[in-house]
Amino acid sequence: MRVAVGADHAGFPLKQRVIDAIERLGHTAIDCGTDSTAPVDFPDITQATCARVLDGSAERAVLVCGTGAGAIMAANKIPGIRCGLANESYSAHQAVEHDDANVIALGAWLAPSAFIDDIVAEFLAATFDDDLDTRRRVAKLNALDQLVPETFIAADH
Repeated sequence: MRVAVGADHAGFPLKQRVIDAIERLGHTAIDCGTDSTAPVDFPDITQATCARVLDGSAERAVLVCGTGAGAIMAANKIPGIRCGLANESYSAHQAVEHDDANVIALGAWLAPSAFIDDIVAEFLAATFDDDLDTRRRVAKLNALDQLVPETFIAADH
């Protein structure tokens, strides 16, 4: 599997650990930046990394920023991207199995370095459950990409 990896300046110190974990599992890592701890804007890194998933040059992506929160917010604004926060391994596979995530975000300040190998392994090994309930929920997630703010009306529960 080809996996795009992007990190902002806060995530940079953990980025190589993520790349090494991907490659130890026999996958190909595509480094989408950044290359130092010099400040960069996480939306730019997120967009460049997720573009690899959208254009088919990567099957999945891993984003690393300080907490993962900024990366996940930016990623989930990109139609066709479903990004889960995975600072531990359970969330890494659960996001794929139940939500058909194609990207995960890690918090370099929050995810213990010792957990990175397991987080990456769980994310890359996971497959979408593809049952009736999960297909229905993912279809609803995809439909949210089509909402227009001016016409948004809260859905009935």
